[in-house]
Amino acid sequence: MSVTLDIRLKRANKVYREGETVAGVILLICKEALQHHGISLSMEGVVNLQLSSKSVGVFEAFYNSVKPIQLISSNIEVAKAGKIPGGKTEIPFEFPLHTKGNKVLYETYHGVFVNIQYSLRCDMKRSLLAKDLSRSCEFIVHCQPQKSKVIPTPVNFTITPDTLQSREKNSLPKFLIRGHLDATNCVISLPLTGEVVVENSDVPIKSIELQLVRVETCGCAEGYARDATEIQNIQIAEGDVCHGLAIPIYMIFPRLFTCPTLETTNFKVGGVI
Repeated sequence: MSVTLDIRLKRANKVYREGETVAGVILLICKEALQHHGISLSMEGVVNLQLSSKSVGVFEAFYNSVKPIQLISSNIEVAKAGKIPGGKTEIPFEFPLHTKGNKVLYETYHGVFVNIQYSLRCDMKRSLLAKDLSRSCEFIVHCQPQKSKVIPTPVNFTITPDTLQSREKNSLPKFLIRGHLDATNCVISLPLTGEVVVENSDVPIKSIELQLVRVETCGCAEGYARDATEIQNIQIAEGDVCHGLAIPIYMIFPRLFTCPTLETTNFKVGGVI
């Protein structure tokens, strides 16, 4: 018999903050009446850590503390053993998004070596002859907005062959690029802004690109492994731009793959432009 099990949240964007209620319905669609041995729903928030391949074997003690860090875990019984009538059945549910003890809900983050994820899982137990059904649904947790205003501090920068960390900088053509970022302590929901100016260049410019890099640090008391990986790369100018012309910098942070700067005992997450 064909049975469809699904979890539908009331919020289309699936975004919640600590203290709010995660609400929705469990949707069951079947042609005929369905016998079951109970339906349960669980909510879980977990931080998963892993070392990059270049660090494997370096920190043996890390593997003892690499177990998933549980941020939140709760379970409710949605329906006791019985029958679900044929057709479409919706069972409403509500889960308060609260932590126990002194635990903190970190913002949802999908990284390479650090992964913070929140999910709902519905399980329906059935008889031995029928396969149990389960369905998972991820929801997003955002941090509460800061009450105090962040005062932006503009930062000027200059790029020349001498400022580059490259062994071949002596063979590079001469150029001078100046600019500024409006702030380096950014509100994650607002864009990164600034401007860049090409003062001079001995060779024609093909393209100017802005790269956002995540810096993830995992480890323990024995030591830490620090890895930088690209999140996104955007082109802000194409071709040989006019010298002395201010080119605007405007980058929106992709929320799932970035998060507010985070520092804990076992992991850290930051960003670099």
